[in-house]
Amino acid sequence: MTLRSIRNRFEWVASPALALLLLGGWQWYVTAAGVSPFILPPPTAVWSGFLDLVQLPSTWRHVWVTIQETLGGFAIAAVAGVLLGVPVGKLRWLERTLNPFIIASQVVPKVALVPLFIVWFGFGSTSKILVSAVIAFFPIFTNTVLGVKSIEAGYRDVMTSLNASRLHEFTRLELPSAAPYILTGMEVGIVLAIIGCVVAQYLGGNAGLGYLLVAQMNAYQTDLLFAVILLLTLVGFAFYAAVGAARRLLIPWHSSGGRA
Repeated sequence: MTLRSIRNRFEWVASPALALLLLGGWQWYVTAAGVSPFILPPPTAVWSGFLDLVQLPSTWRHVWVTIQETLGGFAIAAVAGVLLGVPVGKLRWLERTLNPFIIASQVVPKVALVPLFIVWFGFGSTSKILVSAVIAFFPIFTNTVLGVKSIEAGYRDVMTSLNASRLHEFTRLELPSAAPYILTGMEVGIVLAIIGCVVAQYLGGNAGLGYLLVAQMNAYQTDLLFAVILLLTLVGFAFYAAVGAARRLLIPWHSSGGRA
Protein backbone atom coordinates (compact mmCIF):
# COMPACT_ATOMS: atom_id res chain seq x y z
CA MET A 1 0.00 0.00 0.00
CA THR A 2 1.44 3.34 -1.07
CA LEU A 3 1.73 6.42 1.10
CA ARG A 4 -0.75 8.22 -1.14
CA SER A 5 -3.42 5.52 -0.72
CA ILE A 6 -2.92 5.56 3.05
CA ARG A 7 -3.32 9.34 3.07
CA ASN A 8 -6.49 9.13 0.97
CA ARG A 9 -8.01 6.54 3.30
CA PHE A 10 -7.13 8.66 6.31
CA GLU A 11 -8.81 11.69 4.72
CA TRP A 12 -12.00 9.71 4.15
CA VAL A 13 -12.04 8.43 7.73
CA ALA A 14 -10.83 11.56 9.55
CA SER A 15 -13.77 13.86 8.78
CA PRO A 16 -16.54 11.40 9.78
CA ALA A 17 -14.54 10.44 12.89
CA LEU A 18 -14.20 14.09 13.91
CA ALA A 19 -17.92 14.67 13.31
CA LEU A 20 -18.82 11.67 15.47
CA LEU A 21 -16.43 12.87 18.17
CA LEU A 22 -18.06 16.31 18.23
CA LEU A 23 -21.57 14.84 18.33
CA GLY A 24 -20.56 12.46 21.10
CA GLY A 25 -19.08 15.33 23.10
CA TRP A 26 -22.24 17.36 22.57
CA GLN A 27 -24.45 14.48 23.73
CA TRP A 28 -22.26 13.82 26.76
CA TYR A 29 -22.16 17.48 27.78
CA VAL A 30 -25.93 18.08 27.72
CA THR A 31 -26.52 14.81 29.59
CA ALA A 32 -23.78 15.19 32.22
CA ALA A 33 -24.36 18.89 32.82
CA GLY A 34 -28.15 18.58 32.83
CA VAL A 35 -28.58 21.34 30.24
CA SER A 36 -32.19 22.18 29.50
CA PRO A 37 -33.32 21.00 26.04
CA PHE A 38 -34.73 24.50 25.54
CA ILE A 39 -31.20 25.93 25.76
CA LEU A 40 -29.30 23.17 23.99
CA PRO A 41 -31.12 20.05 22.81
CA PRO A 42 -29.08 16.85 22.46
CA PRO A 43 -28.14 15.64 18.97
CA THR A 44 -30.71 12.84 19.19
CA ALA A 45 -33.51 15.38 19.68
CA VAL A 46 -32.19 17.50 16.81
CA TRP A 47 -32.08 14.49 14.51
CA SER A 48 -35.61 13.49 15.50
CA GLY A 49 -36.78 17.06 14.82
CA PHE A 50 -34.98 17.02 11.48
CA LEU A 51 -36.74 13.84 10.41
CA ASP A 52 -40.09 15.34 11.39
CA LEU A 53 -39.24 18.56 9.55
CA VAL A 54 -38.32 16.96 6.22
CA GLN A 55 -41.57 15.01 6.18
CA LEU A 56 -43.62 18.20 6.01
CA PRO A 57 -44.52 19.39 2.47
CA SER A 58 -44.34 23.00 3.67
CA THR A 59 -40.65 22.54 4.52
CA TRP A 60 -39.79 21.74 0.91
CA ARG A 61 -41.69 24.80 -0.28
CA HIS A 62 -39.46 26.90 1.96
CA VAL A 63 -36.38 25.05 0.65
CA TRP A 64 -37.44 25.70 -2.94
CA VAL A 65 -37.94 29.43 -2.26
CA THR A 66 -34.47 29.63 -0.72
CA ILE A 67 -32.91 27.77 -3.65
CA GLN A 68 -34.58 30.04 -6.19
CA GLU A 69 -33.65 33.26 -4.44
CA THR A 70 -30.08 32.13 -3.78
CA LEU A 71 -29.51 31.07 -7.38
CA GLY A 72 -31.10 34.29 -8.64
CA GLY A 73 -28.79 36.43 -6.53
CA PHE A 74 -25.76 34.30 -7.38
CA ALA A 75 -26.48 34.51 -11.11
CA ILE A 76 -26.70 38.31 -10.97
CA ALA A 77 -23.49 38.50 -8.93
CA ALA A 78 -21.64 36.14 -11.28
CA VAL A 79 -22.63 37.98 -14.46
CA ALA A 80 -22.00 41.43 -12.99
CA GLY A 81 -18.73 40.36 -11.34
CA VAL A 82 -17.26 38.92 -14.53
CA LEU A 83 -18.50 41.62 -16.91
CA LEU A 84 -17.23 44.39 -14.64
CA GLY A 85 -14.10 42.58 -13.48
CA VAL A 86 -12.69 42.01 -16.98
CA PRO A 87 -12.48 45.69 -18.04
CA VAL A 88 -11.37 46.76 -14.56
CA GLY A 89 -8.56 44.19 -14.68
CA LYS A 90 -7.46 45.43 -18.11
CA LEU A 91 -7.74 49.19 -17.61
CA ARG A 92 -5.81 50.67 -14.72
CA TRP A 93 -7.57 54.04 -14.94
CA LEU A 94 -10.95 52.31 -14.67
CA GLU A 95 -9.76 50.36 -11.64
CA ARG A 96 -8.56 53.53 -9.91
CA THR A 97 -11.87 55.23 -10.73
CA LEU A 98 -14.26 52.48 -9.62
CA ASN A 99 -12.39 50.85 -6.74
CA PRO A 100 -13.34 53.45 -4.08
CA PHE A 101 -17.02 53.07 -4.96
CA ILE A 102 -16.89 49.27 -5.08
CA ILE A 103 -15.06 49.04 -1.76
CA ALA A 104 -17.44 51.56 -0.18
CA SER A 105 -20.39 49.41 -1.29
CA GLN A 106 -18.83 46.40 0.44
CA VAL A 107 -17.86 47.96 3.77
CA VAL A 108 -21.47 48.98 4.39
CA PRO A 109 -23.07 46.30 6.64
CA LYS A 110 -25.34 44.35 4.34
CA VAL A 111 -27.93 43.83 7.07
CA ALA A 112 -28.49 47.59 6.95
CA LEU A 113 -29.49 47.30 3.28
CA VAL A 114 -32.26 44.78 3.91
CA PRO A 115 -34.83 47.31 5.26
CA LEU A 116 -34.00 49.66 2.41
CA PHE A 117 -34.46 46.98 -0.23
CA ILE A 118 -37.74 45.94 1.41
CA VAL A 119 -38.97 49.55 1.21
CA TRP A 120 -37.97 49.73 -2.44
CA PHE A 121 -38.96 46.26 -3.66
CA GLY A 122 -41.36 44.89 -1.03
CA PHE A 123 -41.39 41.64 0.92
CA GLY A 124 -41.27 39.42 -2.16
CA SER A 125 -38.37 37.60 -3.76
CA THR A 126 -36.84 40.65 -5.45
CA SER A 127 -35.43 42.15 -2.26
CA LYS A 128 -33.98 38.79 -1.17
CA ILE A 129 -32.36 38.20 -4.56
CA LEU A 130 -30.77 41.65 -4.56
CA VAL A 131 -29.35 41.26 -1.05
CA SER A 132 -27.93 37.89 -2.06
CA ALA A 133 -26.43 39.40 -5.22
CA VAL A 134 -24.83 42.34 -3.41
CA ILE A 135 -23.14 40.05 -0.88
CA ALA A 136 -21.94 37.50 -3.45
CA PHE A 137 -20.67 40.09 -5.97
CA PHE A 138 -17.41 41.20 -4.35
CA PRO A 139 -15.42 37.92 -4.25
CA ILE A 140 -16.39 37.12 -7.84
CA PHE A 141 -15.44 40.61 -9.00
CA THR A 142 -12.10 40.73 -7.16
CA ASN A 143 -11.08 37.26 -8.35
CA THR A 144 -11.99 38.16 -11.93
CA VAL A 145 -9.83 41.28 -11.72
CA LEU A 146 -6.97 39.23 -10.27
CA GLY A 147 -7.36 36.59 -12.99
CA VAL A 148 -7.24 39.14 -15.81
CA LYS A 149 -4.23 40.87 -14.26
CA SER A 150 -2.40 37.53 -14.02
CA ILE A 151 -2.30 37.12 -17.83
CA GLU A 152 1.26 37.58 -19.05
CA ALA A 153 1.91 40.47 -21.45
CA GLY A 154 3.47 38.09 -23.96
CA TYR A 155 0.16 36.30 -24.51
CA ARG A 156 -1.55 39.60 -25.23
CA ASP A 157 1.23 40.45 -27.70
CA VAL A 158 0.58 37.19 -29.53
CA MET A 159 -3.14 38.01 -29.81
CA THR A 160 -2.26 41.48 -31.09
CA SER A 161 0.13 40.06 -33.68
CA LEU A 162 -2.66 37.79 -34.90
CA ASN A 163 -4.99 40.81 -35.25
CA ALA A 164 -7.46 39.16 -32.90
CA SER A 165 -10.63 41.11 -32.19
CA ARG A 166 -11.53 42.09 -28.64
CA LEU A 167 -14.18 39.36 -28.61
CA HIS A 168 -11.67 36.71 -29.66
CA GLU A 169 -9.16 37.98 -27.13
CA PHE A 170 -11.81 37.72 -24.42
CA THR A 171 -13.06 34.24 -25.37
CA ARG A 172 -9.69 32.69 -26.33
CA LEU A 173 -7.33 34.27 -23.81
CA GLU A 174 -8.84 36.29 -20.98
CA LEU A 175 -11.76 34.04 -20.04
CA PRO A 176 -9.81 30.72 -20.09
CA SER A 177 -6.85 32.25 -18.24
CA ALA A 178 -9.02 33.89 -15.59
CA ALA A 179 -11.39 30.89 -15.25
CA PRO A 180 -9.60 29.33 -12.22
CA TYR A 181 -9.74 32.66 -10.39
CA ILE A 182 -13.36 33.28 -11.36
CA LEU A 183 -14.47 29.84 -10.20
CA THR A 184 -12.64 30.34 -6.92
CA GLY A 185 -14.59 33.56 -6.45
CA MET A 186 -17.78 31.71 -7.30
CA GLU A 187 -17.08 29.08 -4.65
CA VAL A 188 -16.95 31.86 -2.07
CA GLY A 189 -19.80 33.74 -3.73
CA ILE A 190 -22.30 30.87 -3.61
CA VAL A 191 -21.75 30.51 0.14
CA LEU A 192 -22.23 34.25 0.66
CA ALA A 193 -25.28 34.20 -1.62
CA ILE A 194 -27.18 31.74 0.57
CA ILE A 195 -26.12 33.65 3.69
CA GLY A 196 -27.46 36.88 2.22
CA CYS A 197 -30.69 35.20 1.15
CA VAL A 198 -31.32 33.68 4.59
CA VAL A 199 -30.53 36.94 6.41
CA ALA A 200 -32.94 38.82 4.16
CA GLN A 201 -35.64 36.19 4.73
CA TYR A 202 -34.94 36.30 8.44
CA LEU A 203 -35.39 40.07 8.68
CA GLY A 204 -38.19 40.61 6.21
CA GLY A 205 -39.50 37.46 4.62
CA ASN A 206 -42.72 35.50 4.45
CA ALA A 207 -41.21 32.31 2.97
CA GLY A 208 -37.91 30.47 2.83
CA LEU A 209 -35.66 28.80 5.36
CA GLY A 210 -34.77 32.14 6.96
CA TYR A 211 -38.46 32.73 7.62
CA LEU A 212 -38.75 29.17 8.94
CA LEU A 213 -35.93 29.89 11.40
CA VAL A 214 -37.89 32.85 12.78
CA ALA A 215 -41.04 30.76 13.00
CA GLN A 216 -39.32 28.04 15.05
CA MET A 217 -37.66 30.64 17.27
CA ASN A 218 -40.98 32.34 17.96
CA ALA A 219 -42.52 28.95 18.75
CA TYR A 220 -39.67 28.24 21.25
CA GLN A 221 -38.93 24.93 19.50
CA THR A 222 -35.16 24.83 19.86
CA ASP A 223 -34.81 21.31 18.51
CA LEU A 224 -36.59 22.31 15.28
CA LEU A 225 -34.51 25.48 15.16
CA PHE A 226 -31.37 23.33 15.11
CA ALA A 227 -33.06 21.08 12.54
CA VAL A 228 -33.60 24.04 10.19
CA ILE A 229 -29.96 25.04 10.65
CA LEU A 230 -28.96 21.47 9.74
CA LEU A 231 -31.15 21.63 6.64
CA LEU A 232 -29.60 24.97 5.68
CA THR A 233 -26.15 23.46 6.10
CA LEU A 234 -27.00 20.61 3.74
CA VAL A 235 -28.37 23.02 1.13
CA GLY A 236 -25.21 25.12 1.43
CA PHE A 237 -23.03 22.05 1.02
CA ALA A 238 -24.99 21.10 -2.10
CA PHE A 239 -24.44 24.54 -3.63
CA TYR A 240 -20.74 24.50 -2.82
CA ALA A 241 -20.35 20.97 -4.20
CA ALA A 242 -22.12 22.01 -7.42
CA VAL A 243 -19.67 24.87 -7.99
CA GLY A 244 -16.78 22.54 -7.17
CA ALA A 245 -18.09 20.04 -9.73
CA ALA A 246 -18.34 22.85 -12.29
CA ARG A 247 -14.70 23.72 -11.58
CA ARG A 248 -13.58 20.15 -12.24
CA LEU A 249 -15.70 20.00 -15.41
CA LEU A 250 -14.70 23.37 -16.86
CA ILE A 251 -11.00 23.48 -15.99
CA PRO A 252 -9.79 19.87 -15.70
CA TRP A 253 -6.40 21.04 -17.00
CA HIS A 254 -5.83 23.27 -13.99
CA SER A 255 -4.33 21.91 -10.75
CA SER A 256 -7.22 23.34 -8.70
CA GLY A 257 -9.77 21.69 -10.96
CA GLY A 258 -8.47 18.17 -10.65
CA ARG A 259 -7.29 18.12 -7.08
CA ALA A 260 -8.02 15.00 -5.06
